[in-house]
Amino acid sequence: MDDVKTEIEALREEIRKHDHLYYVEAAPRISDAAYDRLFQRLVELEEAQPELRTPDSPTQRVGADPVDFLPTVRHVVPMLSLDSTQDPDQVRRFHERIGRAIGGEPAFLLEPKLDGISIELVYRDGVLDRAVTRGNGIEGEGVTENVRTIPSVPLRLRGEAPSLLAVRGEILMRLSTFEALNEGLMEGGSEPYANPRNATSGAIRQLDPKVTASRPLECLAFDILEARGATFHTDTECVEALQGWGFLLPERIERVTEVDDILAYHRRYDEDRDTLDYEIDGIVIKLDDLDDRADLGSTSHHPRWALAYKFEPRKEITRIDRIGIQVGRTGVLTPVALLRPVEVGGVTVSRATLHNREELERKDVREGDRVRIQRAGDVIPQVVEVVPDDRERSEPFRMPDACPNCGTPVETRGPFTLCPNRFGCTAQLKGRIVHFASRGGLDIEGLGEETAALLVDREMVREPADLFHLDVEAVEALPGFAEKSARKLVEAIEKRRETELRRFLFGLGIPEVGATVARDLANHFQDLDTLLEADREALEAVRGIGPTMSELIVEFLSDEQNRHAIDRLAAEMKALTVDAPTGGPLEGQTFVFTGSLETMTRREARKRVEALGARATSSVSGETDVVVAGPGAGSKRKKAEELGVEILDEAAFLELLDQIAAETGTREEAGGP
Repeated sequence: MDDVKTEIEALREEIRKHDHLYYVEAAPRISDAAYDRLFQRLVELEEAQPELRTPDSPTQRVGADPVDFLPTVRHVVPMLSLDSTQDPDQVRRFHERIGRAIGGEPAFLLEPKLDGISIELVYRDGVLDRAVTRGNGIEGEGVTENVRTIPSVPLRLRGEAPSLLAVRGEILMRLSTFEALNEGLMEGGSEPYANPRNATSGAIRQLDPKVTASRPLECLAFDILEARGATFHTDTECVEALQGWGFLLPERIERVTEVDDILAYHRRYDEDRDTLDYEIDGIVIKLDDLDDRADLGSTSHHPRWALAYKFEPRKEITRIDRIGIQVGRTGVLTPVALLRPVEVGGVTVSRATLHNREELERKDVREGDRVRIQRAGDVIPQVVEVVPDDRERSEPFRMPDACPNCGTPVETRGPFTLCPNRFGCTAQLKGRIVHFASRGGLDIEGLGEETAALLVDREMVREPADLFHLDVEAVEALPGFAEKSARKLVEAIEKRRETELRRFLFGLGIPEVGATVARDLANHFQDLDTLLEADREALEAVRGIGPTMSELIVEFLSDEQNRHAIDRLAAEMKALTVDAPTGGPLEGQTFVFTGSLETMTRREARKRVEALGARATSSVSGETDVVVAGPGAGSKRKKAEELGVEILDEAAFLELLDQIAAETGTREEAGGP
């Protein structure tokens, strides 16, 4: 036993040393294979002698069992936010104010302001005890088991450590790994993350630490909140101590005294911003002397001895780091520009659609290009044009010859590139499941993109009908699930064995069949079998369905593989009901909503008119009766004007609703029909 214990301790120390060299100093000394042999030997010994396993063992980074919730934990000391500015004159005034307050020339420590997730790491006797998100500054969420999986977080501190140490750090994801993560998500049929901070936040707040362990996260320490049994006089000494204990620190920390040096540091980082492999939104200026900090104190919101000097946000012009391919549920391969995050219309954008092969070639957009971004209709980010610069351009981007998800040779249909492997491409299957379970479909709570991806990747669902055969035990074995959450998902699916026919039809993902057309089909044919036997002529008898749409619907419903999937799904359903006709005051009218509305969302507006018997569609045609146009209305309003369709602004639309309500109320009071 003593020999085993000695070997285990020696292995742990050796592995910790190599972890530090690899993740903190970026100077590995052994090969990956040699490291794996050391790690595997430690795993074997700990499995043979589980009583010798300790929380600070390197094997504990692999992730603990899932939990049902993240606990609320109080911080050792409050984690305050920072006062901030973008004005250099305010930086000068801050420098002057600190000098007057301490009665001398102040020294400051400068560091980049990392754009990640703030974390408190608490160590007892040198061993990681807990990790807590910032939360409201007084208490946050306990994410200890998740943070244990981050390689740059020491599970045991190096050298002599205080009896209790609380450290503030920032958890982030490097841009290169974020882009690779997003590219993999897109190729796999999942929606990419909006920016590295969102990806980091999602990873650190997982209920299953194994999911966190699969994400490429780093933790950089930059502040000692509490150190019982240790004394420091300056922040410089704190930085040296953090480094000695084995923490990864931000780059380019500098100590300065002159305000011009602060401004120059800010300028250098701003100039280098596009070349960094991580996101920063400014620099942090901190008084170095800790006694002077204590004298200056803090407000309830921020310390008086520190200031965040932020950059102006990037606006409209940014750089394409990479072009990825997103595989949709219909098999269309869409090129997507993965961007350096940029602010457009008050929203941070990190990706933009490049639409299709012909549009990509027309704009000649390439990886590494500086580009101008706009949000079409204030919603969808798009690349407008390439902005010339001095950098040598990369080779023109070419759409792949094979689907990046399943490897099937692609086909072209007009400007589009498609994967024809509809039932063998997991990216398409994931998209179909998400669509089937979406709010407009069966509305299955808890069945989003991440869960759909897990079910497909684990081969638990090969087509949508398999959802109804999931059991709690199998779902519980998935990353991110515990018994309670697994049971909740299975029960949510089971409840949808009875649903409306219109939801079922929408969920099938029939080309051109949105929520409104699905409702019209359900109301017209009344049952699924009648619809399945309908020919083009029968379909065109439904309002709003023309020759092109009828052809696409018949083609989809008559496809042998599609029909098999539909029949399997239908066999799982206990009832497919049809809404009774409303007979409302707007029955027979078709509305289109465009632009932004102030008093309600467009979705809410559509529900209002549908409840009154009208149809709400997304496109303007000769069958449209009314277009409700808010600010920002573009091509739909123009087409309505060309067709002579009645156009209402929001005020007139609300007046119409009020008028209908008043008339309905009068009839009810009079007891009329």
